[in-house]
Amino acid sequence: MIPSTTFASRPLIKTGWRYLLHNPWQSILMILGITLGVAVVVAIDLANASAEHAFDLSTEAVTGRATHQIVGGPDRVDESLYANLLRERVIDIAAPIVTEYVSSPQLDNNLMRLLGLDPLADQPFRNYFAGNPGQENRSTSLQELTSFLTQPNTILISSEIAAQYDLDPGSNLTLEIGGQIHPVTIVGLLTPADSLSRRALDNLIIADISTAQELTGRIGKLDRIDLILPENIGSQSSTNEAAIRASLPISASLQSVEARTGTVEQMTKAFRTNLSALSLLALLVGLFLIYNTMTFSVVSRRPMFGTLRCLGVTRREVFIMVISEAFLIGLLGSILGLILGVLMGQAAIRTVTQTINDLFFVLSVRGIQIPVESLIKGALLGIFATILTSAPPAWEAASVQPRAALSRSGLESKAQRVVLFAAIAGIGLLIAGILTLLYPTRDLVVSFAGTFAMVIGFAMLAPITTIVLMRVIQPPLNRVLGVLGRMAPRDVVHSLSRTSIAIAALMVAVSVTIGVSIMVSSFRHTVILWLEQTLQGDIYISAPSLTATQPSTPIDPAILTTLQGWPGVVEVLTLRSVDVDSQDGPVHIAASSNPRVANERSFLHLNVPAEG
Repeated sequence: MIPSTTFASRPLIKTGWRYLLHNPWQSILMILGITLGVAVVVAIDLANASAEHAFDLSTEAVTGRATHQIVGGPDRVDESLYANLLRERVIDIAAPIVTEYVSSPQLDNNLMRLLGLDPLADQPFRNYFAGNPGQENRSTSLQELTSFLTQPNTILISSEIAAQYDLDPGSNLTLEIGGQIHPVTIVGLLTPADSLSRRALDNLIIADISTAQELTGRIGKLDRIDLILPENIGSQSSTNEAAIRASLPISASLQSVEARTGTVEQMTKAFRTNLSALSLLALLVGLFLIYNTMTFSVVSRRPMFGTLRCLGVTRREVFIMVISEAFLIGLLGSILGLILGVLMGQAAIRTVTQTINDLFFVLSVRGIQIPVESLIKGALLGIFATILTSAPPAWEAASVQPRAALSRSGLESKAQRVVLFAAIAGIGLLIAGILTLLYPTRDLVVSFAGTFAMVIGFAMLAPITTIVLMRVIQPPLNRVLGVLGRMAPRDVVHSLSRTSIAIAALMVAVSVTIGVSIMVSSFRHTVILWLEQTLQGDIYISAPSLTATQPSTPIDPAILTTLQGWPGVVEVLTLRSVDVDSQDGPVHIAASSNPRVANERSFLHLNVPAEG
């Protein structure tokens, strides 16, 4: 017998790679499965990361170092409250804030945030006026600051935004705020002192507090008052908060920044988790495709493996050869998946952002974020998933006896023997999945684990289901097609080592497609029914708003008089909705002039017998 050292690992691995080159379509199918799986995971991960990054920047931009905020209801906070609290020394470090989302044609109509503040009081909260000593325009000059405070309709923007849109001090902009156009003038550029302020200024327009009140129509009103309270947990902090709350009118409340931002973040947590689960489900389908193609690759080369074993190649070397092929394919598929994932992420971020804007809150994403950890996670996921799915067929190829490897009957006999064990394991996974889903919990990880167990359980039932169905359809096919009708089902059963995996992969792909389609169709049907019951008018008029589903800009009351006198108009109904803060988070309140409100809805009536 030739010593095993004759077949060193490197020449043997080259033999496996040559097989991949000589069978391009099979190799392309394996690489394509990994590419699609990794691309979907990376794309959704990048979309989630970009949306979360934009939310963090938006929060940092408007809160800065504030620990607490005084907020009001729909009428906001009266500016006299700020003066009274300072005069009575109830608060020490505070800053008034007016904020609104705006857009400008000169800025490509990108969503920007107008931040009205008092530069003299805002220094402890934000470093926008400190500057960076290592750059030009390292701080706002006295002349620019004087113009900013004394001249009407003046603003400041970052030097990076100015360079991007070819703007200079003295340039004029038109801001669209609540459907109204306001001309403003840039009187200075900001080059912040730290990276945090630099990132926060990426979508900010800074205005003096009085200018922001005039532009937004909130004369004498503040959106909030930022505070910095002692960080120590003790009697001093509790006393300060109690004194502030005691000094506030009933229309205002004191809230911590951490609680406010945490409430908003929780609103989108389930949304992002669902996207991640769908991406992992897509990778699961890709794993079945990879496992199917790798199994087919091993099965088709069993005679070659048998010959190599007869010539002295060890089991370890055969295993390394198959695993090295899987590593190469996983590496190529992961690289292509990362490239495709970044491209898909740029398209996915628009959809994710639009959904968040329509359902939760206004969010501006000026560019996709590509965290290195997301790319590493996607690459490792593709490589290790490929190696993991290739390990079973690689071990089968290495552990088989040389004589048995030269014969297909040995493989098929082994496949027939494990059918029953696979079915039992599948039933066990199905039971475990059903019990997990029936367990009353709000933990999405537990729910997804139950769903995953059911998917794998059904896939493991594919072999025994294939045998049963082939035996059922063999008699009718025999009567219709004769000998060919008997041979086709029999060949499927006798090639169970290949056909069962292909059927399982197809089953998972089809089931995922049907499941997602049913979910989307059900949601769409529910929305249609809700719209049919809610939208009873012929024409709806609203002021321009930043979100498609939550118009918040009020309409001029003079328009109602015009509409009521318009020829052909039978009835005019009004609706006013606002978002208010509460201890349990934001609350949406709507008031309507429709006396028949809710009559168009379908309700289930519960007849409760009277007591006594």
